[in-house]
Amino acid sequence: MDVERTALPGIGLRYEFETVRGRRMGVVTHKSGRRELVVYDPDDFDSATECVVLTGEEANVLAELLGGARIVERLAELERQVDGLVSKQVRIHDDSPYEGRSLADTQARTRTGASIVAVVRHGEVIASPRPSFRFDTGDIVVVIGTADGTDAVRDLLTNG
Repeated sequence: MDVERTALPGIGLRYEFETVRGRRMGVVTHKSGRRELVVYDPDDFDSATECVVLTGEEANVLAELLGGARIVERLAELERQVDGLVSKQVRIHDDSPYEGRSLADTQARTRTGASIVAVVRHGEVIASPRPSFRFDTGDIVVVIGTADGTDAVRDLLTNG
């Protein structure tokens, strides 16, 4: 799906795309953090039929609801295709020994055989995080590997 990105001087950015059913939709991100979810008139793409103004927090919740589900769907499909492969989501709590520390510090792949393939932070998906990536409280870490390996990563991130 093609997403058109347009700079709006003094305002922010506009992202637009067309759905499979031919509806034009967009998101305007303001420099202030405010977001607008826009549904355009099917007969006039310059006119909006709906415009929902979202705070930064509301936009993050919506992104988490939409984006997090897609990751789970894709990993579930991968699990169905590869026997013995499982995925797990592990939340970083404020008492985690890795809160504020880097992915490299965990040595998760070496220690468990499972891989950290993504992190969901405030609804934003960070795919293939770099070794320097630092965990924050509330991060949801997506792990893939064997059942034993993913359980070991959960234990590692929870207890050290």
